[in-house]
Amino acid sequence: MAGCVLEDVTLRRKNLRFPFPKNMAQRLRGKRVEALTRRAKYILARIEGGEILLMHLGMSGRFTIHQPNGEVQGRPGEFHYQMPEGSPTGDGPHDHVIFQMAGGTRIVYTDHRRFGIMDLFAEEEAENHKLLSTLGVEPMGNALTADYLNEAFRRKHSPLKAALLDQKIIAGLGNIYVCEALFRAGLSPKRLAHTITSEAGPTARIERLVRTVRDVISEAIEAGGSTLRDYAQADGELGYFQHSFQVYDQEGAACCVPGCGRPIKRIVQSGRSTFYCTSCQK
Repeated sequence: MAGCVLEDVTLRRKNLRFPFPKNMAQRLRGKRVEALTRRAKYILARIEGGEILLMHLGMSGRFTIHQPNGEVQGRPGEFHYQMPEGSPTGDGPHDHVIFQMAGGTRIVYTDHRRFGIMDLFAEEEAENHKLLSTLGVEPMGNALTADYLNEAFRRKHSPLKAALLDQKIIAGLGNIYVCEALFRAGLSPKRLAHTITSEAGPTARIERLVRTVRDVISEAIEAGGSTLRDYAQADGELGYFQHSFQVYDQEGAACCVPGCGRPIKRIVQSGRSTFYCTSCQK
């Protein structure tokens, strides 16, 4: 999309999780996508004329890129291949938004549950936008430091798992990656967040946690994400990080830490499944 003109935009329903912005299709038609960026789990397209198109996949949304010759776009610099069976074509009952790019490329947004979000607003409103204004630091950004997390957690009396999922502290961390990061850091998801902090400065536990968060996210990106049910990348390929899970969705399996072997336990915290080793995570 970046650098290309939106030749046509088709909305095949009135809403996703929320109603589409007024005259969204008309406001986008004929405009160039000047840049494509991201904030937390939101995709942000800067549109010619000073507007931003915000997009969120929700729980099951996906984009599929169709080349003019009918093939599905591979990753940049890699091969193209024929569209996998079952890939969205734009004509299915759950294909809700179609971006027709000048030159023939077609980008289809599919969302079975319709939990996704699209909004269109003036660029100067971004800082105060209701979905962006309260977001914390990026997990891969320079602002996520041991000093920052030590200060953010010092007065947090919620469990570590909940504190890491708080988007006002770290933006974009999800349930799977928090479980994996806590396991690698050797920290119990039930431990209260403030107990790993110190008034004197970052503790070894905080330092280790920041490193493991970065490591897990980096490895997940390299693996193309995690496909548990219906997630797929824009080229139709599945994610592969689920093959590297050490605790998530591993209830009853033996802990992989040498010399441990205790069964991985599952509990529910704030309505979300948490997987951890009761022996290795303290």
